[in-house]
Amino acid sequence: MILLLVWVLSLSACGSDPVSTGTKHSTFTPSSTVVAERAILPRLYDAVGTVQAKTDVRVEAMVTGRVLKVLVRPGDKVAAGDDLVVLDSRASKSRLERSRQAKSSAASMVSQAESVLAAAQAAYAKADTTYQRMSTLHDQKVVTAEEVEKAESAFLQAKAHLSQAKQGVAAAQARTREAGEVVQEAEIGLGYTTIMAQDSGEVAKRLVDPGDLAFPGKELLTLHTGGSLHLEAMVRESLIGKVKLGDSMIVQVTALGNDPLSGTVEEIEPLADPVTRSFMVKVRLPEVPGLYPGMFGRLMVPLGEVESVLVLEAAVMRVGQLETVMVQTEQEWQPVHVRTGKVYGDRVEVLSGLSGGEVVGLAGPVEGGQQ
Repeated sequence: MILLLVWVLSLSACGSDPVSTGTKHSTFTPSSTVVAERAILPRLYDAVGTVQAKTDVRVEAMVTGRVLKVLVRPGDKVAAGDDLVVLDSRASKSRLERSRQAKSSAASMVSQAESVLAAAQAAYAKADTTYQRMSTLHDQKVVTAEEVEKAESAFLQAKAHLSQAKQGVAAAQARTREAGEVVQEAEIGLGYTTIMAQDSGEVAKRLVDPGDLAFPGKELLTLHTGGSLHLEAMVRESLIGKVKLGDSMIVQVTALGNDPLSGTVEEIEPLADPVTRSFMVKVRLPEVPGLYPGMFGRLMVPLGEVESVLVLEAAVMRVGQLETVMVQTEQEWQPVHVRTGKVYGDRVEVLSGLSGGEVVGLAGPVEGGQQ
């Protein structure tokens, strides 16, 4: 109790000021002075998001094969038609050769079937002529009915052989068409052993090395295509009405420093996330050096305007989380605790501690070597 009483009395004797430190710094010598200004600033809501490529393309193999060469690395620029990955093509070449031999055999069978058809057509024509002649002679009582029946039998046999020959030609032609399709399939399969870029872009990931087995469904590379990047940000449902397609909006990418980017809203998903109650907004970004997919960014959604106090950021002295500015009062300098907000170029917003119009000194050397 005695210690507590002494501590309370000590506090009462010292006193405290929530704004200033209560200490006069008559020896403070500023390098220059500025005036804290009141300004109308935009009120912004930070919708966090991620920089994404317009299109991410998974490069996969269409056939199974061993990887012989990987011709690109992450960061490489590629154009449509450039070779990316080469697979072992020996099996595909063997299949193509066998299919071509099968097609050649089928073509030979067509030639043979056509020769048989020509002979059958000649035999049919001869049998038909003989049968017609014998029928006429029988009507004239020159030949017997038995001879007519014999000619008719030969005619029917020739007709049956002709039908079989036609079927043989059709079957041989069908086999030839099938063999041609097999050859075409084998040629396509051989073409798949060299994997090419379908569109211009940049290699983002390389997931395969020579000697690996490639097969359909296995991702080999990832390409970023489609030109410029965009920011995908989640905007809460209460603010989605302030975002319109085609709007020009400010985007802050942390990795690029304090310089904001101007983006254009190109897509707003009309379905809100039922968990976060927010909408996906995609903002197209300009092409700037150092901007890459996966970077963290903020979409600045305008909420209106607010009057605030601005002061040069160089005038704010920081020790840990404590922020102080030197304010001139009656020809003396007094440290005032402040709380800062957003940075606007070389100026910073003062949320509390200053009301505007104060003369603020930029830190400079003082007597005794103290700051």
